[in-house]
This record gives sequence, structure tokens and C-alpha cells, in this order.
Amino acid sequence: MTITPQELKALLDQGKDFRLIDVREADEWAVAKIPGAELIPLSQFQVKALQELAPDETIILYCHHGMRSARAQGFLKENGYSKVINLTGGIDAWSLQVDPSVKRY
Repeated sequence: MTITPQELKALLDQGKDFRLIDVREADEWAVAKIPGAELIPLSQFQVKALQELAPDETIILYCHHGMRSARAQGFLKENGYSKVINLTGGIDAWSLQVDPSVKRY
């Protein structure tokens, strides 16, 4: 399951209940992030995600362009998480389509 940047913006604006997880690394997080996101780097994801995320909550994942978050999504689904969504195009698409103040790199 995927979500577009515009759909994510609408959910954020509506105050919907979900966890927004950035799977990029800390140096990328320092450059740019989507407000309200939490960082669980892909390099630590297999351990931290299972400790910090509940299988029954809605989780939206993103990375730079969507490839790493797709891997994280697959990992969660393999471990019984059913409501896992990947942001199409990642933070780069977010910057281009929703919030140009988010720095591109």
C-alpha cells in the first residue's frame, strides 16, 4: 500500500492517528524531515521497529525516494504488521509537491 505526498498532507492536516516513520539515516534526518516524523534508521530498523512500533497501529514510512521505506514496509508486513504504508517518492517528492521549504539533497 502506498500514499502520495498530497494524501499524506491531507491526513496530517486532518490530525489522523498514525505514526510517521523516517527510515533514512541520522545525517539525512539532520538535513530535512517532515514535521511530526520519528526517526528509525533502516540500519537499525529490524531491531528498533519491532520494539517501538505496535503491529496494530497505522504506520506511514518514508525515506529519500521510497526504496528504503519499501524495504522497511516489506519487513514489517513479514512480521505481522498489516497497516503499513509507503510514501511514494519519499521526502524528495514531499518537497517538490507539498512543502518546498523542506530542503532537497
